[in-house]
Amino acid sequence: MNSTSTNSPSPLHTDLPPYIYGTTRLGDDYIPFDERVKMAHVAIESGAWFHTSNQYNDALQVLRVAFDTDRTKVPKLIIKIGGDSISELRNDIHKNLEPLGLESMEIGQLCLGTGALALDFARGGECYPEFLKIREEGLVKRFVLEVFPWTSSTALQALKCDYPKGIVDGYIYYFNPLQRFVSNELLELLNTRNEAQIALRTVAGGPVHRLRDVPGAAWKEYLQQRAVEVAPIFERSGVENWTEFCVRFAFSFKNIRATVGSTIHAENLTEYVNATNNIQPLPPDIVEEIIRLQYRWSDETDMKASLWSM
Repeated sequence: MNSTSTNSPSPLHTDLPPYIYGTTRLGDDYIPFDERVKMAHVAIESGAWFHTSNQYNDALQVLRVAFDTDRTKVPKLIIKIGGDSISELRNDIHKNLEPLGLESMEIGQLCLGTGALALDFARGGECYPEFLKIREEGLVKRFVLEVFPWTSSTALQALKCDYPKGIVDGYIYYFNPLQRFVSNELLELLNTRNEAQIALRTVAGGPVHRLRDVPGAAWKEYLQQRAVEVAPIFERSGVENWTEFCVRFAFSFKNIRATVGSTIHAENLTEYVNATNNIQPLPPDIVEEIIRLQYRWSDETDMKASLWSM
């Protein structure tokens, strides 16, 4: 059963900035804690929204220290929330908010996985009025649904029946020149319905030549193989900077509202911010080449992948 609120939240296109700072590296304990706090301050001063999770080691503790310096500057947050039931989801919401000293998150990224809650979501079950209650309580102002190749069927089944309407405000997935982690069929339906989308992992883990040529730079073999195919396209584009290329690629699609990129280096943050100023789409022929690759990759690799193998 689908329920909608008379006090609907703002659609994503009204206030979502083009670049959102990903905080994954703030949880990297190989980097001194104070250095990570310093980077959090740099990102705060940039004016970016943040994307975070209690899954990122002690990233929330880093953010808490940075936020406590000046609570008037706490950025809006997209936070990953999940569980196999509404009770588990509620617990996870609090496990993310309480370490940050917050009572509400701007956007909750629904990470439903493949369990009971995902099945309920797919069939239009009782999770929907529960999501609405969570929103009306102010714990989560808006929801976006996380999608992977192995969860695309859940989103597709629900979306075909319009169950998420009025509850889910957009869809979030890995999207860059080397990765497009939704099925071909789901992508086409999202675009047909003009559903708002957020691109995760802006630069696919690093410059394409590094992923192609440096042993171990690509964390999985498939990324290195894709870099071999994409590098010549990047070179023909005339774009000198991989970050700019990736940002322009994402925003060559009208339903992409933002891209989320993580870094621990201030200069990389500046690169992200600069790339999202006055964004120009890539030439159509360049975009079409990558689209064709991604359709093939989805059929050949992504949709056959086991959970969390990519």
